Amino acid sequence: MQLYKSFLKQLIRNYMIGSSAAVLVVGGVLMVTTLDIPFEEGARLMIILAISFMVMIASELTIFLRHLRPIHAGFDEDNIDLEVLEKAYLSVHRMPRMAVYRIFGPHLLGLSLPAIVLTVWMMEQGKLNFPPFYIWLACLGAILLASCHAMIEFFLTIAAIRPLIKEIRRQALSRYGVDFSLEGHVFMAIRTKFLLSTMLIGTFPLFLFSLAVQIRLEGLSQIIAQQYWGWAGFILLLGVGFAYVGAWLLTQDLQRPIRQLYRAMNEIKEGRLIQTSNLYSDEFSNLIAGFNMMVRGLQVREERNRKLLDSYFAALAAALDARDPYTAGHSLRVAEYSVLIGRLAGLSEKEVDILHKTALLHDIGKIGVRDNILLKEGKLTAEEFDQVKAHPAQGENILLQIEPADAMAPYLEGVRSHHERYDGAGYPDGLKGKEIPLFGRIIAVADAYDAMTSDRPYRSGMKSVDALNILEAGRGTQWDPDYAGMFVKYMKTEKKVISIR
Repeated sequence: MQLYKSFLKQLIRNYMIGSSAAVLVVGGVLMVTTLDIPFEEGARLMIILAISFMVMIASELTIFLRHLRPIHAGFDEDNIDLEVLEKAYLSVHRMPRMAVYRIFGPHLLGLSLPAIVLTVWMMEQGKLNFPPFYIWLACLGAILLASCHAMIEFFLTIAAIRPLIKEIRRQALSRYGVDFSLEGHVFMAIRTKFLLSTMLIGTFPLFLFSLAVQIRLEGLSQIIAQQYWGWAGFILLLGVGFAYVGAWLLTQDLQRPIRQLYRAMNEIKEGRLIQTSNLYSDEFSNLIAGFNMMVRGLQVREERNRKLLDSYFAALAAALDARDPYTAGHSLRVAEYSVLIGRLAGLSEKEVDILHKTALLHDIGKIGVRDNILLKEGKLTAEEFDQVKAHPAQGENILLQIEPADAMAPYLEGVRSHHERYDGAGYPDGLKGKEIPLFGRIIAVADAYDAMTSDRPYRSGMKSVDALNILEAGRGTQWDPDYAGMFVKYMKTEKKVISIR
């Protein structure tokens, strides 16, 4: 609550300084030094200004307290929950924009309307004597001063709310384990903020001077005044145009590197660790350089993680194959054949990499098969064969235990389905045709070829050409006709197997 009180004092102090400077100093001095009126009328104008100022304060304070209500609730230790904190968090972020609304709402109207009414009344009573069009000039001046005040208040409020944002986030994280974030929501676009601010900075002196001169020229002849405004109007238009072009160029220069970084961050979000071009010679150059340094660090970490993951998969496959000296290297060879088929089928490099890892682990479920069954040299009984047939589902269950779960998700279907048959007579689910997952259909061809060409305790491996003929004969029944066909065709024509590396 102490932080909130400090924030409130800072807002009030900033507001009072800005209001006093804009209304009493700039507005009052401008009227007294520009208007050629007697001292008594000047004093009456200052009284009108003071009364209008008090009305403005009262009306604006009412709206200000309403804007503060959800923020105050967020710092009430006796009545605070996550929803209250979230409302306070969003309300704090809205405070700069709300400050602008207050100044152009109750601030401007609360000052202008009473001033107009009192001035007109005094003019009717004969206590003020100047042309009525001065009132319109005063209204234009009030809008101009309100714009200047709103800009100052906006940026001062941005600085004032930062400690509150930090504290509310800390409270939500410590109390409820929730870290508040706007998730990219923009309350005030940087284009709008800089364009309006720079336009106001460039044109404020021009308009202020024009209003003062208009009042001073009232005492001159109409012809001289018309000649002056023919020239001054052109200068004013030229100044406004220059201010707009300058503001637009500055805004574009600020937005360009921001958009570039935003696009680069989206690429990283999609998993593409790319660096972005450093085309700047100001502080944005340091920002781009730091971003690229971060990306290089991520690239090194990504490469290290990839190598660790590859080693992890290879180690699991080697550990499995080590149980049976007659099948040593089986998983590695099946992975090579699977990658070959995947590339012949035109799979992307990302898909080929997932296929490679899936093939390395396709028999991981055999860890759960007893040695007296897995290493048996004779024919298996029906009960023993049923236990062997359970290894695809058991492999899927093993991978499901690895955290994080989403990291293993791409490999589950291939591991479970690599013993499905294209005609639906396979296991464990009896899937048929294209119902069988893609990787399962590919690994089934590679697994069968290596099993037929490898030596076993109870038989010698058959020749490659014989195994290929069996695959050819089983196209469309046991194996996917497309993948079996392209593998057979390649092996018969090339007489070699391409390594995955």
